[in-house]
Order: sequence, then structure tokens, then C-alpha cells
Amino acid sequence: MSLLESLFGGGARGLIGLDISSSSVKLLELARRGSQYAVESFALEPLPPGVVADKQIIDPAVVGQAVTRAVERAGTRTRQAAVAVAGSAVITKPIAMPAGLDDNALEEQIKAEADQYLPYPIDEVALDFQVAGAGRSAGDNATVEVLLAACRKEQVENRLAALEIAGLTPAVVDVEACALENACQFLRHQMPDGGRERTIAVVDMGASTTSVLVLLDGKPVYTRDQAFGGKQLTEDIMRYYDLSLPEAGKAKRSGTLPETYFSELLPHFFDDMSQQIDRSFQYYFASAAGGRQIDQVILAGGCAQIEGVEAQLQQRLQRPTVVARPLAQMAVASRARPQHLAKEEPSLLIALGLAFRAFDEES
Repeated sequence: MSLLESLFGGGARGLIGLDISSSSVKLLELARRGSQYAVESFALEPLPPGVVADKQIIDPAVVGQAVTRAVERAGTRTRQAAVAVAGSAVITKPIAMPAGLDDNALEEQIKAEADQYLPYPIDEVALDFQVAGAGRSAGDNATVEVLLAACRKEQVENRLAALEIAGLTPAVVDVEACALENACQFLRHQMPDGGRERTIAVVDMGASTTSVLVLLDGKPVYTRDQAFGGKQLTEDIMRYYDLSLPEAGKAKRSGTLPETYFSELLPHFFDDMSQQIDRSFQYYFASAAGGRQIDQVILAGGCAQIEGVEAQLQQRLQRPTVVARPLAQMAVASRARPQHLAKEEPSLLIALGLAFRAFDEES
């Protein structure tokens, strides 16, 4: 894969978005019908504990087998895929380069000079770049601003190995924060005034990581990841009821836990959720971008599926709160199992943002 086909890789017709998280592989494929988008295929395949940890794939073979099952379950014939690496694993840096160089010349010069911008040896990183705009203009010394993106090769290679096992071709390797931002356009119907002149916080809370993206007038102004998620609730259930971790997860999903779960464990977890989210908000307010109060919270991720979470967080955060419904205005193919899709919808933002890369050339 060349540099230009990786982190900033252009979209390709026929593309599936694959969100590989610590708990599951989520597959989503979109189609365009006139001016509207539709879900063509969908699947979710759980992953065993420890296969993905701290956003790193520990066992590509097991992940690849899960991707294979997801592709079979989805019934898609598409073999090009988009995946993402965690933002914490990616270094981005704007650099000035001589104007007038074509992409090949830029690539060669960036390779030659990248070691001065990166904390890792150049042979250990995957690089990509994109011309971001004009730089200085002073005769022969004119420059352009180039955004350099880099991460350790193992972060990319382990994902590509999993795709290869599943018989898929990598078309795009994105950054999770960019995929999340890409998907937020499908949340505008839930935002007051479509997000215009509003400050919206999108909180994607998965099994082990919470990503907070603050949008001002629809544009990202602040992002933060923190180590907190639904796994904490699963571990609380495990300890409280003396279960194994898989048993606790199954009991949580089934909704068959005793009343003490709803009266004791769940309220405690809601308190922890709101404290973690509010902590991110305080960091936002303290940042250069934090001049405006947050008008709305949109909760996404697996934790958004917990019964009653919307009302509980709204009460604790004292801000209007809704659960993400990014697919609400899309048609859904029957093979995508609409009922199952609707249940998992709040957790599909990253997969959706990746799947939407298929339409890069149109947007």
C-alpha cells in the first residue's frame, strides 16, 4: 500500500467500513440511491476478551476469523474495506514543503526528512501526507503547508493482516477520530437547528474507551479519548454476582439480572458515566476552543444501548441528551436485518464514518 492509499486514502466505489474495537467487529456498507444513502449490509461479530487491547490488535488471526464471519453474516460481495487506527496511535504535524512539487516528489522528500519530525525510527512508521494549503510565498522560497500523519507500522500491519485472512483488500486506513467526525453529518437531524451556531458534544462510549468530539456550527473544535467504558459495568456485575467475565457480559446483554442490578449497580455506573463525561467537558472549557456552553449531548457507542441512559445522563449532566440515531433517515436492505441494526445503531458511528469513505470523490 502506497502512502497516498493509507491514512488519507481516497474512497473507492464498493467499500465496507470495519470498526475493530475491543469487544467486536462491526461491518457496515452503504449505497447511494438518488440523493439519499441506504444501508446495504451490516454485521456485528463479538471478539473474545484480550484479542484487542488499548486499541491494539494483539491477535490478528482471531480478529481475521471474526472479520470473516462478519463478512459471511453480512452477505456482502464487496471485498474492499476501510479500517481505522486509534487517534492516540497517530502523530499529525503540519510542515512546510517547497511549492511546485508533485505528489511523488513530495513523498520522496517527506521520507527523507520525516525523521526530524517523528519520535520513532523512520523504518518503524507508516507515513502519509496531504497538502493542507498555501504556505509562504517568496519567489523561489515559496512553500505549501503539508499535513504529515504517521503511526507505528504494527498498528497498520496488524489490521491489514486481519483483512487478508478474511480475503479483503484494504482501500483506506483512517483515524478513528476522523471517522467519528465523518459520521456526525448523519446526526444533524437530531441536533437543534441542525447544529447551526450550536455547540454539540458527541460522546461515543464503547467497552473500554470514551471518545468526546465537540462540534461548533458542525465543525470539530475539540476531541478527547479516555479509558472508560461499559467494561467497568460488566466487571461490577462479575464481582457483585460472582460470575465470570463472559457470564457477566451475557447477563448484562440479556437484561435478566436481579433487581439489585437496577437499584444499586446501574445507578452507580450512571454516576461514573456522567462524571467521566463532565470531566471531558471541563477539559474542553479550559481549552482555547471552550468559549461556549454545550447545547446538547449526543450519546453513542455500546453504552448508549443501556436502558434509561438518556434520561439518567440528562438529569446528571443538566444538558439536553439524546441517543445517536445516525441511520434514522436511511433505507435499510432486508439482508441488513433492520431490527438488529436498529438495536446496534448507536454503536455504529465509526463503522458508518468508514463506510462513507466510499463517496469521497462525490463529496
